[in-house]
Amino acid sequence: MHRLRSRPQFQAVMALAPVAKTSHFALHRVGLPDDEVGRALFPAQAPWLGVLLPKRWARRAVTRNAIRRQVYETARPLGAGMPVGAHVVRLRSEFSRKQFPSATSEALKRAVRAELEQLWSRAGVRAAEPSRVA
Repeated sequence: MHRLRSRPQFQAVMALAPVAKTSHFALHRVGLPDDEVGRALFPAQAPWLGVLLPKRWARRAVTRNAIRRQVYETARPLGAGMPVGAHVVRLRSEFSRKQFPSATSEALKRAVRAELEQLWSRAGVRAAEPSRVA
């Protein structure tokens, strides 16, 4: 899985409406364009993933980094089950600092992970079946 790095890549994906939402996250997806500009933005025909965590919804950098790690960790086992295209997971509301006072608490990590798994399932992304070797 490739990571989105540049602003034009994020803009291309964010131009479309989300394909799935939860109370805190939205998932945007776009198929990879087959024209010359599309190949310049996304050179590999593979799944691409980016994370957008505005400071408005996660003030502390440690919180943003913890959420970002959870996004990539929940996407890793999906691997080949993820459709070819570009995906952006966007934080759309904050996690309550009263409920989760510590930015790296286990409770926050569990809540983020559970919601991300729900987001992936709503988007129809399932983990790839393990290959069976006879």
